[in-house]
Amino acid sequence: MALCSPAPAARRRGAGEPGEGGTPLINAPKLATAIGVTSVWVKDEGLNPTGSFKARGMSAAVTRAKAHNVPGLVVPTAGNAGAALAAYAAAAGMKARVYAPETTPRGILATIRTLGAELCTLPGHIGDSGKAARAFAAEHGWFDVSTLREPYRIEGKKTLGYEIAEQLGFELPDVIVYPTGGGTGLIGMWKAFAEMQEMYWTQATTLPRMITAQSTGCAPIVRAFAAGKDRAEPWQDPKTIAAGLRVPGPLGDRLILRALRESNGDAGAVDDLTISLATAELSHATGIDASPEGGCALAVCKMLVKEGRIANSARVVIFNTGSGAGYRD
Repeated sequence: MALCSPAPAARRRGAGEPGEGGTPLINAPKLATAIGVTSVWVKDEGLNPTGSFKARGMSAAVTRAKAHNVPGLVVPTAGNAGAALAAYAAAAGMKARVYAPETTPRGILATIRTLGAELCTLPGHIGDSGKAARAFAAEHGWFDVSTLREPYRIEGKKTLGYEIAEQLGFELPDVIVYPTGGGTGLIGMWKAFAEMQEMYWTQATTLPRMITAQSTGCAPIVRAFAAGKDRAEPWQDPKTIAAGLRVPGPLGDRLILRALRESNGDAGAVDDLTISLATAELSHATGIDASPEGGCALAVCKMLVKEGRIANSARVVIFNTGSGAGYRD
């Protein structure tokens, strides 16, 4: 049974005002030495509004939804997408309802409530929340902004790729390690890089190798990639401290796997203890308030370098997709 908290009335503003994007790309020589590669940069998405990269896609989705005069917005979430929707719906003066698993970090749930969305918590995982969100959207005519169920969030996520290119002087790194739940960030970046190359926005002749990082407690993309499949079977009983990676059946599985293979990329998974240790290492080496997802990206990068799957000569971008603050009680 869903437990729903009613939302207070939101004031009217223009969508996009909270100030998404423009996050720093931090040079991390200590990490480069520890990992054993030429250079490492950390893209710190925890500095976005509501503390995650989800702000980029939600800004685009809510802006377009407002233009279409939809009656309200609904989303299932592992945490950060719900907080981002709540923020942008408030900025746009729109109603929003968020469905989240009961196991979502309490700090993120508190953010959703604070920003004025109606929050419904349910047993199970994000897939169960997705079913409830779709049923509500169908019954009430609200706009479903679930991952890849509308076209705009992916366009907002393309800015990740544009910013990396701009911040590196329109050169591109050799490798991008991305913690992958629903995977829209990875898909959006790969789309952006291909478009930039087509439009001669970059002189790079080789696009970055895209690397998926997941937890061994929920690794449907890693399993499918290793098996040479183009679809990912749903992961049974997903469990990990990295809530954003607790996505057992990503809708964009085919697009993620295609990006990995087109980029000559890779995929790896590490356990929660390794994620926890790597999260602390990332924070201590850079001063970034890292999320477990960022720790997962670092840990997978170290593992793949050790196994010879990432070259020691590589220039690597690691994504910290959110702020660690939301994971603390």
